[in-house]
Amino acid sequence: MFEKSINAYEEAKKVIPGGVDSPVRAFNSVGGTPPFIAKGEGAYLIDIDGNKYLDFVQSWGPLIFGHCDKDIEEAVIKTAKNGLSFGAPTVLETELASEIVEMYDNIDKVRFVSSGTEATMSAIRLARGVTGKSDIIKFEGCYHGHSDSLLVQAGSGMATCGAPSSPGVPADLTKHTLLCEYNNIENLKKCFAESSDIACIIIEPIAGNMGLIPADIEFLEACRKLCDENGTLLIYDEVMSGFRASLTGASGIVRPQADIITFGKVIGAGMPVGAFASNSKIMSQLSPEGKIYQAGTLSGNPVAMAAGLTSLRKLKANPAIYDELTAKSTRLMNGLKEVATKYNIPFQTTVRGSMFGFFFCEKEPKNFKDVNNCDFKRFATFHREMIKRGFYFACSQYELGFISTVITNEDIDACINAANEIMKNL
Repeated sequence: MFEKSINAYEEAKKVIPGGVDSPVRAFNSVGGTPPFIAKGEGAYLIDIDGNKYLDFVQSWGPLIFGHCDKDIEEAVIKTAKNGLSFGAPTVLETELASEIVEMYDNIDKVRFVSSGTEATMSAIRLARGVTGKSDIIKFEGCYHGHSDSLLVQAGSGMATCGAPSSPGVPADLTKHTLLCEYNNIENLKKCFAESSDIACIIIEPIAGNMGLIPADIEFLEACRKLCDENGTLLIYDEVMSGFRASLTGASGIVRPQADIITFGKVIGAGMPVGAFASNSKIMSQLSPEGKIYQAGTLSGNPVAMAAGLTSLRKLKANPAIYDELTAKSTRLMNGLKEVATKYNIPFQTTVRGSMFGFFFCEKEPKNFKDVNNCDFKRFATFHREMIKRGFYFACSQYELGFISTVITNEDIDACINAANEIMKNL
């Protein structure tokens, strides 16, 4: 059933480290061979063996309208026929930036980049340049890309300078990264008590890299208050939640607002793209207006801009899409929860718009430590068995899932029925 994928994986490992270009794709945490995908069709993935999967990953979020949406596909083809890249300005960049700015009260200008990693890295540099400070605060379990200063692990204390979590990252590059526990206000206060040189807090207001864990409103309010009191900027990393949790992402759901927001994934509708945005005062300090340098040859790529622009305009034209997506996410999570309860399996679920997460554990996780107490073996077994039955979930307990408009209630019910077969033996 997976013979071609197994062979393709072995061939890939000869010329690509681990056989993949992003570690999570290797299926190390769930076991088995990753299916090598031949194409996507609407709600489905089809691998090179001809197996068909209902796709709850959706390229890790950007495909709100599923694979090969006709409107987005036509926009991409039309734009590509005029050239793939120019390294020069295009009107498409202005149009997409204008669409984003129009939806946010706290955004005046947008700078496009080519990935979420670039977006968060650049946002932090901007915050440091604006404040003239060096330290940053990030939270355990929140992933903001693989730039050196963000690849940190906890030290000996709860609030401490982060130690490098990867070979190749010198300690000097992480010594200004202070690591806190997500949803822990006292821990955050301790960081500010220990440093007067904090340029920014960077946080996923809806965390999507330790499963789906939303920040408590009180916690975000504490972040905002401490930033205001200490001349620190607040960055919302919405690379994953932007235009997914709502039409204006997590920022449309939570209060207070951030000073800088980073975007990715969805604003490219499947093409490589990212962005960071803020008010005019902050963005005016970015080159070429100001002295804070940031650049990218492929930034604002016309094909990516065309794809994102088409997707965002479709969403703006029909905001009720988000109600439909939330209903489908809730239907799936409630169904899985009901099945797990029937078989006395500890199971927790979370939904934010078209984003969903589930954990095999007794209580709802609130931070990275809680997630690590979940039953990872049970998750791995569940994942493998669902793949066999044609349902493609994210291949790690640390990841979340996504609903697209082309996934039907019948698809969801079929998934719940398959989960019932599996859970009675878990």
